[in-house]
Amino acid sequence: MTKPETSSQQNSIDFRGVSFRVDETAGREIVSGVSLIVPHGKTLVLLGRSGSGKTTLLKLINGMLVPTEGEILVQQRSTRQWDPIRLRRTIGYVIQEAGLFPHFTVAENVGLVPTLENWPRKRIEARVKELLQLVGMEPTEFAHRRPRELSGGQRQRVGVARALAADPPILLMDEPFGALDPVTRSELQREFRSLARRLEKTIVFVTHDLREALLLASEIVLLQSGRVVASAPPDEFLQLEHPEVRSFAACLPFGTGEPA
Repeated sequence: MTKPETSSQQNSIDFRGVSFRVDETAGREIVSGVSLIVPHGKTLVLLGRSGSGKTTLLKLINGMLVPTEGEILVQQRSTRQWDPIRLRRTIGYVIQEAGLFPHFTVAENVGLVPTLENWPRKRIEARVKELLQLVGMEPTEFAHRRPRELSGGQRQRVGVARALAADPPILLMDEPFGALDPVTRSELQREFRSLARRLEKTIVFVTHDLREALLLASEIVLLQSGRVVASAPPDEFLQLEHPEVRSFAACLPFGTGEPA
């Protein structure tokens, strides 16, 4: 998903020579010279070690950070031209442990953005019910629970439902399954893959787990020290000869990249 000459996809994300450093004059570059496109309806997985710049790229997309150099286009408009609140409500965001408000019920958490958008109450209730069913949680059983009454996997499901509530064209997911036990994580990965295919959202998914990347991605972009060092579809990624690709591939069980 390296950058082509033009982008005709309305809901794509387009990085154009993006660099970021905390100190704009002398600071170390956390992200350096990134150019890539995420086409509409595809899942781009940002893969890399801790500190490689993955989460920084997500925060640059939703305007939590501003590029030191270059620009990012969201729906063909620079993030600098967006109203920050409107930009963030256009983008669903899912993080580890879901980031749910502990004093809100499940229904209130899922319906948060539609409430802020002043949707009618009945429309919000219908949307909450629809989304809980979509992520495999029976509304009559879960809508009135608090986050503390849910398992880790259930909280992540609610986090995904909340991110989808206002039907945003773009989803950002920052290691959303990283804190879960292996069995729950595998279940949610497969359910998310099915969900992504049905909803056709533009998704940027951060992980340090190559197996997860191979399972979920339309394209894998490998970051090292803030730079893109490799990019390929899952069925081609393991054939790349870059040393960092080989380092990740060596961590796969039995030396194979095929998801079970």
